[in-house]
Amino acid sequence: MTPHSTVSARTLAAAACLTALAALSACGGGGGGNGFGLLAPLPGNGTAPSPAPTPPAPAPVPVAATMSCDQLQGMTIAAADIGLPTRGGTVTATRTVAASGTGAAAVPEHCDVTGRIAPVDVTAPDIRFQVALPTAWNRKALMLGGGGFDGSIPNVKGNVPNGPVDQPLPLARGYATFASDSGHQANALGSQDGRFGLNDEAVRNFGGDALKKTHDAALVLIRARYGAAPARAYFAGGSTGGREALAAIQRWPADWDGAVAWYPAWNDAAALLGGHRTSRALAQPGAYPNTPKRAALYDAAIEACDALDGVADGLISNQTLCNARFDPATATLRGAPLRCPGGADTGNDCLSDAQITALKVIDTPTQLRFPLASGETQYPGYNVWGADLGITTRTSPLQPTVTFLALGTAAPGRPMPANAPYISVLTDQWLKFFVARDANFDSLSLDPEVPGPWASRISTLSTQLDTSTDISGFQARGGKLLLAHGLADVLVSSRATEQYYQRLQSRFGPATVDSFVRYYEVAGLGHAVSSTFNATWDSLTALERWAEQGTAPANQVTTDTAGVPGRTRPLCDYPRYPSYNGSGDVNAARSFQCVN
Repeated sequence: MTPHSTVSARTLAAAACLTALAALSACGGGGGGNGFGLLAPLPGNGTAPSPAPTPPAPAPVPVAATMSCDQLQGMTIAAADIGLPTRGGTVTATRTVAASGTGAAAVPEHCDVTGRIAPVDVTAPDIRFQVALPTAWNRKALMLGGGGFDGSIPNVKGNVPNGPVDQPLPLARGYATFASDSGHQANALGSQDGRFGLNDEAVRNFGGDALKKTHDAALVLIRARYGAAPARAYFAGGSTGGREALAAIQRWPADWDGAVAWYPAWNDAAALLGGHRTSRALAQPGAYPNTPKRAALYDAAIEACDALDGVADGLISNQTLCNARFDPATATLRGAPLRCPGGADTGNDCLSDAQITALKVIDTPTQLRFPLASGETQYPGYNVWGADLGITTRTSPLQPTVTFLALGTAAPGRPMPANAPYISVLTDQWLKFFVARDANFDSLSLDPEVPGPWASRISTLSTQLDTSTDISGFQARGGKLLLAHGLADVLVSSRATEQYYQRLQSRFGPATVDSFVRYYEVAGLGHAVSSTFNATWDSLTALERWAEQGTAPANQVTTDTAGVPGRTRPLCDYPRYPSYNGSGDVNAARSFQCVN
């Protein structure tokens, strides 16, 4: 296993936030990362040099306010100023917040605005939103996405997903930042609460409509405060927030100059069906691996696949080759078969046949044998070989969140335990409230590949939840898109993001895609967070340079803050991956080159 050591105070704070919220929204719009800088250009695809410090962002220039923070209190937003049907919006509270914090954690003086957008259907929940308006504005705006089923407002004063800890926060850079709860308010289940699925307008808001409504309401307030619209507008999100970023640039390309989408659940209906297939497999008798068995599987995969990238460093970078070679039924661990004798469950250091069968289901695609209106026909498997499925013996403060977002600590069942795999709770709620609209529905009885009488309803939902790869309007206006995904993600598959990128190449051609999109995969990173390689990247600076200066990202670097704090790796343009040069510090990006 990769060695662990003490993480920074800010990493501990981020972990505490994630664990306390127990919701993907914490990993989406507001999840602070642990940072790194950009690299100087290097010839071709050669060895990466040592990271150079990222130049600080230009100081924002104070703007003469048109309206004071107090004057925004009670302001109404006309329905005509919002591009989709609503009954208008209202500012419910404002307050001037004094500057606080130091260094990269500094938060500047700003006007904190909260408000609500009234639905057309009076029985639907409001969209609740928040806008942070810095006194020194850089004339730019940033919307932050949520996570899971949303239901709470992401931290508009925090960082972009997996963002740096050594660079100013977006608000400190001068951005006017904003976000919403997507049009409903969650209960104790947090981002897994699906009750809003009973209301059609709430479902449409979650599917994407709330993005436009929130954007337009926020721009009314920005214009009122500063007397001008933003010169640039960006979107940053992860997971559901990543889907929201891609939906925003696809549906309303004129609103956005660029987007960052980490581990995006862009084909959400298909992803939920794929996750439900996982859940049903783990619910079979004896199929759910306990946490020691997960550690045995992880160790066996590391033994078999770690060195496929040229060095045994605790990371599987050549995941494609690992997927092709590794088989838990024939793998060994410390010289002994990983499969239990006779396939029976004989202990914690081996896997039974029932567990191997379930794990192979997770690895393989879900084939949808019914038509989805979105056009999706499948959801790819997950990179389960070498992923941290929730190894609770790890002492990292991030590990409880890793386990929560992976397989949890209880098998899926009837009723669904709250500590079952995250995807099991999520799909149980989705099938109960979105699909069957019956809180007593037995979700595990539904076959996601052949859903029978529920096929039509699922197909209808797919038109709202699955995002088209036709981002031609965004491309035509010069928009720039940054995609990134951890290879060890077993909640949203990186194979799905590969498919999204490949479809862009088929639609536009590789050369055109290269002019406005970059996609990077990160070894060791699970969903949003990892105690193996907790990846961070100053994506916002990279996006700014590309969208505003025409400088395309080159030789980007990601920094680990938990497995081996300070360890760096190149971010390689997909489908390349980092391969060790054969000499040099294994914890330094300069010792690796990007290869096919």
